[in-house]
Amino acid sequence: MRSRRAFLKAAALTIVGLPRVPLAAAGGMFISLNSSMTRQMDWPEFARLAAKLGYGGVDVNLRAARLMGVEDTKALLGSLKMQPGVISLPVRYSNIDEAVYQADLKQLDESAKFASAIGCPRMMTVLPPSSQTPKPQLRAMIKERLQAIDAVLARSNVRLGLEFLGPLHFRTRNPHEFIWRMDEALEFSKECGPNIGLTLDAWHWHHAGASAADIIAAGKSRIVHIHVSDARAQPADEVRDNQRLMPGEGVIDLATFFRSLQKIDYTDAISPEPIGRVPAEMSPEDGARLGLETTRAAMKRAGVI
Repeated sequence: MRSRRAFLKAAALTIVGLPRVPLAAAGGMFISLNSSMTRQMDWPEFARLAAKLGYGGVDVNLRAARLMGVEDTKALLGSLKMQPGVISLPVRYSNIDEAVYQADLKQLDESAKFASAIGCPRMMTVLPPSSQTPKPQLRAMIKERLQAIDAVLARSNVRLGLEFLGPLHFRTRNPHEFIWRMDEALEFSKECGPNIGLTLDAWHWHHAGASAADIIAAGKSRIVHIHVSDARAQPADEVRDNQRLMPGEGVIDLATFFRSLQKIDYTDAISPEPIGRVPAEMSPEDGARLGLETTRAAMKRAGVI
């Protein structure tokens, strides 16, 4: 908890119109700006926008940040008082030629060292919910590749979150269903290595029929990163990924979602990702502001901030 002096200083800065102190939850959760809120922006301006609006963190563009370098990236984040949220895994590992995967894997060590050096020991990637390849064959290949990825990441103490995709259209668009349920994704992550867990997206949690018990079962050690949005009530066969709503606009039980995260003492980033919700004519700043305000309101209703 901040001291009275720090609180008064923050209040004074707000009164005179200087940038607001980023809002973090009492348990350490913080809202991180995700690119789905702004569409394409250059990396430094993206981070500066997050700070301007009062986000507690910012999801990191790995390629752009590496071009900037470790020291300049740390200086940028430090000057903005921004926590790095998450970095996308720079390895193509699923349904990809072995040579492409191996070439990416060779570059991973430097990326992991960079992530660790800037204070972002978290990466994320997506599990395929279905495939042209039969499940047993694909599972064995992906497991082997993720175990190799885990070994590289472990040298820099970087964790990887696997995001499972819940909606019906994802798991039925190919002949063979793969991993889309939270409980199965959790068990698979454990098989792949000690530094591998889940990227938990409230949208996919809802459409996969997962529950608070699934979040508790995963625990803090296996929840690496969080995405949040909301969903309208509609038949499963009509759901599409670009139909998301802002947190609090739909039917997802976000109060239970956030309270479960608080119960396991999750203390990292919450990234709003309402794909398809931000109108094309909306400015990046207005989109980012809407994401922050709706996410903050949903967390307040849940009593976690």
